[in-house]
Amino acid sequence: MNAEAAVFYVFGAITVLSAAVVVLARSLIYSAFALLFTFFGVAGLYVLLGADFLAATQLLIYVGGILVLLLFGVMLTHKLYDLDLRSEVTQFLAGIIVASGLFVIVIFVAVRTQWATGPGRPPSVTTAEVGRLFMGQYLLPFEAASILLLVALMGAAMIVRRRRDA
Repeated sequence: MNAEAAVFYVFGAITVLSAAVVVLARSLIYSAFALLFTFFGVAGLYVLLGADFLAATQLLIYVGGILVLLLFGVMLTHKLYDLDLRSEVTQFLAGIIVASGLFVIVIFVAVRTQWATGPGRPPSVTTAEVGRLFMGQYLLPFEAASILLLVALMGAAMIVRRRRDA
């Protein structure tokens, strides 16, 4: 096993194990901190794929923005400490059956697929090419997505600010 495969398995293990902690932890704080390691693992996998722009975006947006916002929201909200977040109806058996079925399908597809092997392509910087595509060929979809996100943000703010007169 070469060094790149070993690094891939380390990042894969970090991502999967911390994602399991996110789902299975009883404490919201533990889940949020495990989510930090999940985001770092995914960023590491992006680096191994040669997608430096996606890795930097993963770190800046998810770790730097969303996770910090989530942690501040959890730590500054006093009402969440006494709140039981478990749902009343737990369908554990159905969830295990569905998850196991999906796992078998994924393993079956992974085993049956002819994967390309070989030396691969040399790493190259992708940030400049992504910037050229965003400001050239994909300018209209990029701006449409930004307007859609702005409208969604404004809608979320309107929902939060709405007064309950009932």
